[in-house]
Amino acid sequence: MEAGYLGVGNMGQPMAEKLLDGGHGLTVFDISEAAMEPLLLRQAKRAASPKDLADRCEIVFVSLPTLAAFRAVALGPEGLVNGKTMNLLVNTCTVGVPFVKEIEQAMATQGVTVVDCPISGGPPGARASTLSVMVSGDPAAVERIRPMISLWGRTLTVAGDKPGAAQVLKLTNNILSAVALAATAEAFVMGAKGGLDPEVMLAAINAGSGRNSATEAKFPTAVLTRSFDYGAEMHILMKDIDLAIAQGEELGVPMWVCQAARLVFKHAMHNGAAREDLTAIVKYVERDAGFVLPKTR
Repeated sequence: MEAGYLGVGNMGQPMAEKLLDGGHGLTVFDISEAAMEPLLLRQAKRAASPKDLADRCEIVFVSLPTLAAFRAVALGPEGLVNGKTMNLLVNTCTVGVPFVKEIEQAMATQGVTVVDCPISGGPPGARASTLSVMVSGDPAAVERIRPMISLWGRTLTVAGDKPGAAQVLKLTNNILSAVALAATAEAFVMGAKGGLDPEVMLAAINAGSGRNSATEAKFPTAVLTRSFDYGAEMHILMKDIDLAIAQGEELGVPMWVCQAARLVFKHAMHNGAAREDLTAIVKYVERDAGFVLPKTR
């Protein structure tokens, strides 16, 4: 199956690689030549603009870090909406329900169907094909892309038959992940400052009830190594936190714990962490605690 891929950065590039691995033809566009290069070396084709991509491909996947970037490439003068061939747009980004509806309405005027398909697992999951794939939209359109999106991970969950349902599911996942990361950062600094070996803590916690995505993946690979290179910048996580809390507030759900976690990240962002890896939140907890976790790996 032929497809287009717009945005081949930290997440998009390995996801596009998996489509090539699965034998699908691919045309790509990104503002970064370096991001496209590995795919072009594997015989992916190059589009000159988002519009050119939509002129060439019936199916276009989008993986971009911000709502502003997505809006520009989708609805701008050289945007996807002006393409002549695209009839199915697959959103893999975490953008929230209102934005999905905005894009869906704009694309409907051109006869383009939108499928919502956010993913979870970060760059490591994208590289290992272990992402959790969440999808919602017209059932026929979902089935059309199922052979492709199934290449990204072992778990594919259909959240509903309308775009936006998968966004609610993804935001539910991401706010849990953010709260876990903030709490794990504080707990590990507390434990280590209290005299515990971080490796001893990690082994006990991962065998107990405190186990979470931070203790299982982020701390072993990016914190206890002191590399802080899990693969996603903190401002992207901050965007997801804001979207999740806005979704909860719109539904009248109290979000007190989530609000507290947001303050932890906002404090770091205020101190210049926006472009740092999300695992660098640990360094800001350490600074305020007057204690640095030792490198154990």
